Formats: sequence, structure tokens, C-alpha cells
Amino acid sequence: MTDANKLFSACKEDFTCFRCAKVVKGNGYTNHCPQCLWSKHVDNNPGDRASNCGGEMEPVAIEKRGKQMAILHRCQTCGFERRNKTASADSFEAVIEVLSSSARRCP
Repeated sequence: MTDANKLFSACKEDFTCFRCAKVVKGNGYTNHCPQCLWSKHVDNNPGDRASNCGGEMEPVAIEKRGKQMAILHRCQTCGFERRNKTASADSFEAVIEVLSSSARRCP
């Protein structure tokens, strides 16, 4: 078990997305809205709900990590960044939009 795995706590929670109002059924690993890909800065370590920030985490990039794709989220309040695996339920259109917008930001 890696140190990152030791820090992970599965937290099964349902929520309504603050950004697009989608009702999301959590599975213990859900960390972003599958419709718009936005998240909230609620964790210091994945699943611990220990962050006091609570800022909106913007999906700013999509990265390939081995065979898996990851969303890079950046907190709009404090600048904290975290990578989260994409999920099969994630909107393909939203992933393409993040890819397109991140490409436009590159010099």
C-alpha cells in the first residue's frame, strides 16, 4: 500500500452540484460533478472532509496518467490543485470542453 492509499478515506455522499444543480449519487469515490466536472475544496487528503476552504474547484486541464485520464482541479479561493481520475459517468462533452479551454490558455 502506498502512502497516498493510506491517506484515502472513502466517503459515500450524495450532493447537488453547486455549479449546474445536477443531483449526484456518490459511490464513495465521487469527487466531482459528472455533468460539469466542477468540485469543492473540502478535503486535505482525499475523503477526509478536513479542509476549511470550501472553495470552488475549477476543472482546468485533462491529463493522461497511464491508461487513465485525470482532471486537474484548481481551487478558485486558495489556488490548491488536485488531480482526480475521470469516471465513466463523466460527460464526454464536458471533458472535451476542458481540453479545448486548456489548449486555448497555452502560449
